Amino acid sequence: MERVAVIVCNFASIDEATSNKYNIVQIASKPYWPEEDSLVGENIFQKMRDALKKGVNSAPKTSQPSMGTFKKYFEEALKSNDYVICITISSKISGTYNAALQTKKLFSPEMQEKIHIIDSNNIDAAESLLAIKAVEIIKNEENISGVIEKINSFIPKLYFYGMTENPDQMEAGGRISHVLAAILSQMQKIGMRPILHMEDGVVKAANLKMHAKDISDALFRQFEDKNKEALSAGKTYRVAISHADNTLGAEKLKALFESKYPSQTKIEFISMTGVFIGSHVGPGTLMCCTLEEDKI
Repeated sequence: MERVAVIVCNFASIDEATSNKYNIVQIASKPYWPEEDSLVGENIFQKMRDALKKGVNSAPKTSQPSMGTFKKYFEEALKSNDYVICITISSKISGTYNAALQTKKLFSPEMQEKIHIIDSNNIDAAESLLAIKAVEIIKNEENISGVIEKINSFIPKLYFYGMTENPDQMEAGGRISHVLAAILSQMQKIGMRPILHMEDGVVKAANLKMHAKDISDALFRQFEDKNKEALSAGKTYRVAISHADNTLGAEKLKALFESKYPSQTKIEFISMTGVFIGSHVGPGTLMCCTLEEDKI
């Protein structure tokens, strides 16, 4: 197989060690939040909590990469690679995929054949899991068309789900409707905490967990409930955990996977969620992404 660069967009969550291990390039960009410098915290999520305490009525503003940004990354990748595969956030909740497609059209017809844009139909660390799988597929396929076909076959096997501390941040970011945010808030007040997941490329409520004060346990039960038959059949799962300044919750969730399914799950990484997702879901959020495989 010829040389292929794998790029994920700025909405993906991945830690530096994993990015370096698989040679995955993440598009870098910075949110706009003028008030950030006046707030206290070691990361943006701690600063978001400080803003709430101080009554600062603002939050980080994010945007998709520009066509100029995509062009720069594609050109740089093609200097040392024969092809580029760019994996993006779901096109149903962001214009990122379309921006990448439009950028591709800026290149000559010959160069366009070297650039492949894939809609993950998902978000956050699910993008990164697909990118990791892409790197492995590239090593075992003889041509780029086979690579793209195989990558696309794994998209339906991705699953993203998570729990937020406060749904208002997701509404403010435009990721869920006002009606859904209001429903989620009322549920939490009466002790019902819904799990959110990706379905058909958009964020929806998956189900309810009563008295779900421990987010890690609730997310682990969701994994088991959804995959009961597949686990019994011996299916295995790649797992990525991301969090918005909730390290303890992330480590507990990792321990639950490793203690109960040591041979059927592989934790690829734990990472702080990227600002471009985290600014919408808010501090304390814990998210889990899985990729079903026949073997690890």
